[in-house]
Amino acid sequence: MPYRRLPKTDNARLVALKTAIKKIDEVGFQNNFIDFKTINEARSFLALFEQQLTIYQQQVEKKVKHNKEYMHYVRNARMFLSHYLQVFNLAVVRGEIKPEARSFFGLDPEDGTVPDLSTEEALLMWGEKVITGDAERTRAGGIPIYNPTIAKVRVHYEIFREHYSDQQLRKKTANRNWTELDSMRNNADAIILDIWNQVEEHFKDYKPYARMTACEEYGVIYYYRNGEGKLTPEFDEFLQKIEDASPKLNFDNV
Repeated sequence: MPYRRLPKTDNARLVALKTAIKKIDEVGFQNNFIDFKTINEARSFLALFEQQLTIYQQQVEKKVKHNKEYMHYVRNARMFLSHYLQVFNLAVVRGEIKPEARSFFGLDPEDGTVPDLSTEEALLMWGEKVITGDAERTRAGGIPIYNPTIAKVRVHYEIFREHYSDQQLRKKTANRNWTELDSMRNNADAIILDIWNQVEEHFKDYKPYARMTACEEYGVIYYYRNGEGKLTPEFDEFLQKIEDASPKLNFDNV
């Protein structure tokens, strides 16, 4: 007999619950053998679980949709900020700007490398430092940098910062929905397990193939082990023939 396994995904959980409830409705009140408490719990939970899963999936779709556009803004901000600092450092090399001017940006005056801008958080930090620091530098009499200008850097930085806030909000919303959905999974598995146990108990005296197919109609999922032969109607017929051919044992005098 193949072994059963509870669903591993949320969609599979939905299918298992919907299949069981659909079959319960099909057999009707008089032929139902599953506890009404279990049925009512399954119906109520299914509606809530499906709603929460839909909300989460919608949030993920929105996040994916906006991510491509967002990454464009990230790349632009990183490119302009990096380019600005490279041009600034070249001006230092040419002697047009003193090395000490790097301290306006929070950089080591003797270090002519561009800081690490690989993360969005680093880009936020250094963008703010460079824009603020450059305003102080020019007020102190420092020459402006062109191609790109700090104004151009500021435009792309502020666009990135605005969309960064939106992206973080989308992440928080998706994470919150995920947490709420995750908190429901154990309950889903418990309800499914309860239904499956009652189904298998009801059909326990059936032949293997008939038992498996009857249980599957209620959503029970079975898996064959490696090398295990598949159950067939012919196998049930074979077992029946063996039973019919076996002598009836009488234990009355034992």
